[in-house]
Amino acid sequence: MTIAKFVKLWMWWGIITAAGFPLWAEEKKGGTMSYAEAKAFLDRHTEVIELADGKGAFVAVTPEWQGRVMTSTCGSPTGPSFGFINREFIEAGRPDPHFSNYGGEDRFWLCPEGGQFSLWFKPGAKQNLENWFTPPALNEGAWQAEVAADNRAVRMSARLKFQNASATHFELDVARRVRLLTVEDFAQLFGHAVAGLLKRNGVQLVAYETDNQITNLGSPLSKEKGLVSIWILGMLTAGPKTVVIVPYKPGPEAELGPVVKADYFGVVPKERLRVTPQAVLFLGDGKYRSKIGISQRRARAVLGSMDFESGVLTLVHFTMPDDPTKCIYLNNMWELPQKEPYVGDVVNSYNDGPNELGRQLGNFYEIESISPAEELKSGRSLRHCHRTVHLRADAATLHAIAEAALGVDLDVVRNTFFSNE
Repeated sequence: MTIAKFVKLWMWWGIITAAGFPLWAEEKKGGTMSYAEAKAFLDRHTEVIELADGKGAFVAVTPEWQGRVMTSTCGSPTGPSFGFINREFIEAGRPDPHFSNYGGEDRFWLCPEGGQFSLWFKPGAKQNLENWFTPPALNEGAWQAEVAADNRAVRMSARLKFQNASATHFELDVARRVRLLTVEDFAQLFGHAVAGLLKRNGVQLVAYETDNQITNLGSPLSKEKGLVSIWILGMLTAGPKTVVIVPYKPGPEAELGPVVKADYFGVVPKERLRVTPQAVLFLGDGKYRSKIGISQRRARAVLGSMDFESGVLTLVHFTMPDDPTKCIYLNNMWELPQKEPYVGDVVNSYNDGPNELGRQLGNFYEIESISPAEELKSGRSLRHCHRTVHLRADAATLHAIAEAALGVDLDVVRNTFFSNE
């Protein structure tokens, strides 16, 4: 090849990649995209409601896919797409009764996943991946949507009918409001120190809340027949240097129990999970299927992640009772019978990877929060809010925000896993 031909080929390659066309080796299950590319892709397959603050923050919501927040960005539409989008599944256009995995960085589900009151397994079924089916009410059907006049919020609703593994029938009305957060919200949620740091020059952020409410339209719910609670799961694009950061309440195990539950899909290897005096650290690289949970005695209402490769800090805040130990939390373990179906986690994080069938859902990790459950009488409601903030800024500012919001030193977090790099 002559130098002239090489230069010409190099120029064409630059044009192609700059234009956002897919590369030959690109991973279709959540490969890196800009928000503009993600939005254009979603527009070709479904209705997208876009929320914007006029300052470079954008949030894409899809009512037809069960009210998911699919992705978001900060700075401008050419900024990174933060949510995992499963292009391979979406392009195929075929629903999956096990799980219609569109992706989405905030989706609405209900607990419990496992046990005698599971919503995912039929009565009497062995609780394994082959028999695991998302309730159709959570897996298919468009939700009604109404957009606010200022384009900063959208309200969606649906009516759900399903049964659990004990053959108890449920009928619920679901109302879900997605709204952009304001400066006033930051001080209330994360404290004035964090709110002040977010105002620094050069900080780019997108922040939104999903306010989720279920109302019982059927018979009164009871512990004897099974309860439900709100479960919000955020699927975020994994990176080779992404670490989930989960602060916890310190104290002796004799009083508070283990700091972290790490045996959902087999024990998480030590090289992928660390417990420091400040937080549980968990790799979110999309390479190893694993899940962790924080109990009612240990959970705090804030957690997050840091992608050290892209320089993005994510904060998550959710509503939690002042004393979760006095509330009912549902057990999501896949086992029959569960000894304690009403003692469960408040916070979870899942990292995807090849499963027991040799397949993988996609290149993502999840940050999840769970509401308490209640014995809802007919007409009574349960509410849960989940907030997501993505930040890009200079290293010093990100370090200060992580210290103030999560109580961790990002240098310590990085060195825990990547000290030799």
